[in-house]
Amino acid sequence: MKKQIRIAIVLLSMLSITMVTVHAQSWSEKMAATVMTVWKDSLFSEPGKPAKWTYDQGVILKGIEGLWYKTGDAKYFNYMQKSMDFFVNDKGEIRTYKQQDHNIDNVLCGRILLTLFTVTGKEKYYKAAAMLREQLRTQPRTNEGGFWHKKIYPYQMWLDGLYMGEPFYTEYAATFNEPAAFDDIAHQFIWMENHARDAKTGLLYHGWDESRQQKWANPKTGVSPHFWARAMGWYGAALVDVLENFPSANNKKDSIVFILKRYADAIKKVQDAKTGLWYDILDKPTGPGNYLEASASCMFVYTMAKAVRLGFLPASYLEVAKKGYAGIIKKFIETDANGQTNLNGTVSVSGLGGTPYRDGSYEYYLHEKVIVNDPKGVGAFIQTSNEMELLPTLAVGKGKTIVLDDYFNSERKKDITGTLKPFHYKWDEYPNSGFSFLANIFKSYGVQTKTLSEAPTGKNLQNANIYFIVDADNVADNPTPNYVQLKDAEEVYNWVKAGGVLVLFHNDKGNAEFDHFNILGDKFGIHFNEDSYNRVVGNEYTMGAVDIPAGNSILPHVKKIYQKEVCSITVKNPATAALKKGDLIIFAVAKIGKGTVFATGDPWLYNEYVDGRKIPMEYENSKAANDLVSWLIKQVPQKK
Repeated sequence: MKKQIRIAIVLLSMLSITMVTVHAQSWSEKMAATVMTVWKDSLFSEPGKPAKWTYDQGVILKGIEGLWYKTGDAKYFNYMQKSMDFFVNDKGEIRTYKQQDHNIDNVLCGRILLTLFTVTGKEKYYKAAAMLREQLRTQPRTNEGGFWHKKIYPYQMWLDGLYMGEPFYTEYAATFNEPAAFDDIAHQFIWMENHARDAKTGLLYHGWDESRQQKWANPKTGVSPHFWARAMGWYGAALVDVLENFPSANNKKDSIVFILKRYADAIKKVQDAKTGLWYDILDKPTGPGNYLEASASCMFVYTMAKAVRLGFLPASYLEVAKKGYAGIIKKFIETDANGQTNLNGTVSVSGLGGTPYRDGSYEYYLHEKVIVNDPKGVGAFIQTSNEMELLPTLAVGKGKTIVLDDYFNSERKKDITGTLKPFHYKWDEYPNSGFSFLANIFKSYGVQTKTLSEAPTGKNLQNANIYFIVDADNVADNPTPNYVQLKDAEEVYNWVKAGGVLVLFHNDKGNAEFDHFNILGDKFGIHFNEDSYNRVVGNEYTMGAVDIPAGNSILPHVKKIYQKEVCSITVKNPATAALKKGDLIIFAVAKIGKGTVFATGDPWLYNEYVDGRKIPMEYENSKAANDLVSWLIKQVPQKK
C-alpha cells in the first residue's frame, strides 16, 4: 500500500511539473507551435492550388523571427529559412514572384530575406531582397510620388501598402547605406495621411484614388467610404516598424512621430470600453452585423506597446495596449481538444475594386468571411505577444545605458556593396561574429545600447551606466590598433569608482592584445594571462564546457555554459574569482568605490554561441546572457 502511495505521489509530482511547464509556455510560443503544425512548410495556398509568394507568410515569419530573438531557439530560425528556401533558389530568384506586376504586397517578405542574409551572409538572400528593392525603384507612383498599391490599381494608395512596402524599404536603406531613401519613405506616410485622414475622427480611410475614377472613391476627395480596422492596423504597425530603424538625423522623423501620435489618439477613442477590442468598421460599433475583429485588435496593441517601448508615445498608452491584449486573450484565443492554441475572429480579406468588384460599402466589409487561424491574424498575434511579453523585464533597466567600445576594438570590413563598416562584436552585427542577440537582451531589460568610437573619458562616459570593452585589437585584427594607454585606464578607473559598471570580455593568446590591455585590468586587480585554455577540437563541445555551481550569484539559473579558447585570469585585491573551472578563473569581479568590474577571458556571448544555431541547447549561453544582464543592471548604483 505504501508503495502504491509513493507511486501516486511521484505521478502527481510529474503531472504537476508537466502542468507548470505547459503553463509557463508563453502565448507567442503556443501560437508558433500552431503555425508549425498547421503550416509545416509555411506554404500558404488555396486547396488544389500551388503555394505562392505571399505577404501572409511575411506577417507570420516576422513573429517567428521575434521569437527566435527572444528564446535563442534555432527551430524558429530554421523555420524561417525553410519557408524562404522553398521560394528562393541559389541564384536569388523568387519562385512565383513577378516584378512586372508591381504589387506592393509582394515586398513584405523581403524583411525576412534581409534577416537571413545578415545572419548567414548567403548571397542568394541579398539578390532576392535586391530584386524587391528594385521593384520599389520602378513602382508606379501618384503625381506627387506615392506608391500605387498595384499596377492593376492605378493611382491608388491603400493603408495596407504602407505596411507591405515601407518597413522593408527602411531596413534595406539602413542596411545598405541609402540615406536618400528615408525622405521618400517619410513622404509615403505624409501623403497617405494628407489624403486619407478624416479631420473629425482622426481615423484614416482604407484607400485613396487620386484619379477619382473608382466607384468606391468619393468624387471630391477620392477616399473610400469607411474606416476598416485592419487597414488602420497595417498603417500603425508600419509606423512603429519604420521608426525603429529610421535615422534620428533625418529631419523627417519628427513628421512620422507626429503622425503616430495623431493615429494613436484616434485609435484610443474607438477602443471598445467593455472588451478593450476594436470593431471591424471602427466608427460604427452598433452598426448591424459589425463585430470585434482579431487581427486589427492585435495590430493596435502591437503599435501602442512598441511605440511606448521605443519612446515615441507616452506611457499612458500602455494601458490601452494592456486592456486590448487582455481582451484578445479572453475573446479570441481558445485551446482545442488536442491542446492546440487557436485564434478566432479574423476577417480573411477585405479590399477595394478588382474582380468581382468590391465597392467598399459597409455591407461589403461585413460580408467577408471571418475564420479561425487566418495567417494574418496569427502572425499579428505572435508579434503582439512578443511585444507584450517584454513588459515584465522592461522596467528592470529602464533609464540605463550600456556603451560598447568601438575604439580599442575597431575592426572594419567591407559589406557586399563595398561599404566599409564596423566589424566584430558590434551591436548591429547579425552574423556569428556580432552582438545583435546580446543587444536584444539588453533592450528587453529596458537598457539603451550605444557605441563609443573614441577613447573613453569621464565626459563621454558620463551618461553611461555600463561600459563594455571586448577583444582589444592586436595588429592582426587592425594594422593601426588603438592600444590602451595609462590615461585611458585612469579615466575608466575614476568613472568606475564614481559608480560605473565596467565589463571586460577579453580573448585568448593570438586573438587579442595583452600588454596594453592589462594596464586597464591591473588597475582593478584583474590580470589577463597571455595563454589559451578550453581549446575545442572540431565539434567536441564538452572540451569548452564550464559547469556552474548551484548558488552562483551571477548565473543563478544556469547549469552549464560554453567558452571556447579562453585566457586565464589572475586576481589580486580587490578582485576576486566569481567562477572557476578547476584552477582556471573564468569570471572575476572587483568592487571599486561605488562601481563594479566584471571580467572574463572570452567574448563568449557573441551570436555564434547564443542564437541556438550551433552549440547544443545543454550549453545555456542564451540563458546565461539574460542572467548576466540582470546581474549587471543590479550593480548600477540606485539614484537617490
